[in-house]
Amino acid sequence: MKKSVFFLFISLIFTSLAYPQLAIRHQIASPKAADSLDISYYSQKRGIRAGAMAFGVNMGVWAFDRYIRKADFAYIDMHTIKENIKHGFVWDNDAMGTNMFMHPYHGSLYFNAARSNGYNYWQSGLYAFGGSFMWEMFMECEYPSANDIIATPIGGMALGEVFYRTSDLILDDRKTGASRFGLEFASFVVSPMRGLTRIINGDAWKRRLTSGKQFGVPDVSVDISMGVRALELEDEIFDKGVGFATELDVEYGDRFDADDRKPYDYFSVKAKLNVQKSQPILGQLNIVGRLAGRELVDNKKHYLSLGLYQHFDYYDSDTISSVSAKTPYKFCTPASFGAGFIYKRKLLKRWDIDGYAHLNGILLGGALSDYYRVEERNYNLASGYSTKVGFNFIYKKDKFSASTTYDVYHMFTWKGYPNNMDWENYNPKTLNAQGDRSTAILHATGLRLDVKLRKGVYLTGAYMNYTRTTRYKHYDNVFSSTSEGCLMLTCKL
Repeated sequence: MKKSVFFLFISLIFTSLAYPQLAIRHQIASPKAADSLDISYYSQKRGIRAGAMAFGVNMGVWAFDRYIRKADFAYIDMHTIKENIKHGFVWDNDAMGTNMFMHPYHGSLYFNAARSNGYNYWQSGLYAFGGSFMWEMFMECEYPSANDIIATPIGGMALGEVFYRTSDLILDDRKTGASRFGLEFASFVVSPMRGLTRIINGDAWKRRLTSGKQFGVPDVSVDISMGVRALELEDEIFDKGVGFATELDVEYGDRFDADDRKPYDYFSVKAKLNVQKSQPILGQLNIVGRLAGRELVDNKKHYLSLGLYQHFDYYDSDTISSVSAKTPYKFCTPASFGAGFIYKRKLLKRWDIDGYAHLNGILLGGALSDYYRVEERNYNLASGYSTKVGFNFIYKKDKFSASTTYDVYHMFTWKGYPNNMDWENYNPKTLNAQGDRSTAILHATGLRLDVKLRKGVYLTGAYMNYTRTTRYKHYDNVFSSTSEGCLMLTCKL
């Protein structure tokens, strides 16, 4: 009994992240190790091609912005390049969706230009940084962005590795005809740079005796949930607060096998998509990827592992009221790393119990501001740390499960603007501020219940509460509370 309490205590003390792992897992297919021929064939490094593809991404995006969109920032010449180099980096004022999701997605293209040409996770990250640096310094007539040079490569590594491994699940070099075309097309949609690489070198239509899967068939579980979502702000649900929601949960690899040595041999993904008035389509995205791990305890009663994890968190909402401009919540951490524990209690007759706890450093994050309104930005850029913990309780293996999460973010905005700022006469392009000098503490508390209706189909109820306390240096402090509830049907593939 004392040992049980000790291991549970260890898990709780080191409070940190790993967004909810799936409580009840259904394997898509039986795991199978990768063929050595496939590993060798697709591990050949082609540095020139990788660099040319990353360069081509930038030139293609710039040409679209310059000649199709005719965007002001795309009119570049030697003078703008010289000014960028001379002035250096500033904090920009783009919308959160642009800065914290689209830029990391752009970074994933650089990353997969290298990943699909034989480079590993860490090496591909250097290409992501190089592509981002090229864009910031040379491809815009605006000063290079400090937040983009962080979010683009680091967030791009998280998105890029998830997309790359997902595309690997789809491909099968043994197929031919319409089936082969469908698999290649689907893989291209998931990872465009890998699809382009396969077209360039002919692998898209070349038939081989092995599947071509670099990672074999891993232990993968996928949940798709659809239903109704209600969002409220400070005890009121307005006309835009109810709508249709879809949730995708993926767990790749075995969370209870920490001795895998390659980054992202284990990761989890949670994505929420909304069909709701005025709400962003992408409401939530969480990625947790294990970079390295070690098993500390693995016996008949307990399992405990310690790992280094990368985290990507994105939460977005917009006003739900036709009479108020208040936004329920908005925060993100595209560049975050930390240590985490995973625990499992074994040998219970009816209940299975597992949990996780991580402590993360946030290199770059963002949190909703009550005062900063410059161009498209209504949030403060920040850095800090997060602590997150969660538990799963499963009854009779797959009959019923209850999952709890408790995440806390501490965000510090260091670089503000002059207290006597003349907001009627200022240049937003040169305003170099993270936002309001402040400290924001955000809590995200969740409960999810799954009840089995039939094989692979569950009735799911979920509740989340978001609270934010922001202490401003030059303004009144603000506290806000938001809750959302979902009732959905979940299909376990």
